[in-house]
Amino acid sequence: MNQDSVKTFPLTEGVGQALEVTLRGVDELLPKDEWIQKLAKSEATGVPLRIKLGLDPTAPDIHLGHTVVLNKMRQLQDLGHQVIFLIGDFTTLIGDPSGRNSTRPPLTAEQIKANAETYYTQAAKVLDPAKTEVRYNSEWCDQLGARGMIQLSAKYTVARMMERNDFHTRFTEGSSISLHEFLYPLLQGYDSVALKADLELGGTDQKFNLMMGRHLQAEYGQEQQCVLTMPLLVGLDGVHKMSKSKNNYIGITEDANTMFAKVLSISDDLMWDWYTLLSFQSLEHIAQLKADIAAGGNPKHAKVALAKEITTRFHSAAAADAAEQDFTNRSKGGIPDDIPEVSLSGAPLGIGALLKQANLAPSTSEANRLIDGGGVRIDGTVISDRGLKLDAGSFVLQVGKRKFARVTLA
Repeated sequence: MNQDSVKTFPLTEGVGQALEVTLRGVDELLPKDEWIQKLAKSEATGVPLRIKLGLDPTAPDIHLGHTVVLNKMRQLQDLGHQVIFLIGDFTTLIGDPSGRNSTRPPLTAEQIKANAETYYTQAAKVLDPAKTEVRYNSEWCDQLGARGMIQLSAKYTVARMMERNDFHTRFTEGSSISLHEFLYPLLQGYDSVALKADLELGGTDQKFNLMMGRHLQAEYGQEQQCVLTMPLLVGLDGVHKMSKSKNNYIGITEDANTMFAKVLSISDDLMWDWYTLLSFQSLEHIAQLKADIAAGGNPKHAKVALAKEITTRFHSAAAADAAEQDFTNRSKGGIPDDIPEVSLSGAPLGIGALLKQANLAPSTSEANRLIDGGGVRIDGTVISDRGLKLDAGSFVLQVGKRKFARVTLA
């Protein structure tokens, strides 16, 4: 470590403000004192800090859960620091074992390439593209070769690797651990060496991998990065972390009406965590909203404001306004202006077959289940008879709160 890195720099008001921005919504900042000095050094020297976030393109789409760390990156970016958006095209070939109880099946190179093409385009909806450095870890990992991989592996012990919770649990339970999985945290840590990162961000489930970056930077004689972990965003169900596999997510490419309605569906308690982790409103503003509701205000007003903010970010203010109006119409039993037009033949046609052919139910049996649950309406009237046959004519079919079709049956 060079002499400049251990010099003490003054803690100014600007450093204090930058620290406050850093700590908003954070789970852990390690080591905090080192980060304060990095901020102070950056302010004194005018050299931006290098902020790293690595994402593996394991799926083509990003959801709001991913944007928790992206939001933090944007906040640090707005302070003037250099953001590095790292696409883990090489590490995805291994598959991140974090938090898993079995070996993750690796993706093919073609799948990785296809997913990576959409990742940054979506992330740029949060980050400032003009101030973002986009990198791929295949740049340096491909160059390691067999000799470099062996030399890298020599910088960490198996005993230390087995301290990692998921590896330890799988070993004690007799579940398999493939040798290539040990390479994942090593390579993620090596990314920090290659990029000379000052700070690396990730979810709480990434702490071991993030700390590996600190270890390897010391091994390679670099100034060590600090580590910042963000909480995992709880999904729409209010129980599990947001995940496509749990179907409790909001994709950032979903249409504005769906996005707005999904945000409004979360619980009043969960709303405050979402405000802290997803909103760009100040903490003072959020505290005032809480105080207003505690004094008897309607929490729906705060939730609508959050839904509009998120929808505006990924669409536009006009789209958010239209989504609010659409939601209001639906909640009053109204029919949205823009619904699919479907022309069918075969009158008289059974209601179950009609719902299936209008793409409002995946099968006749599912259509019958929806009817039994009171979730089907024709021109606003709830249908309870699964044996109903409809004659020729035009009418509006509705399933649940959000699915509509204007059907012309001949």
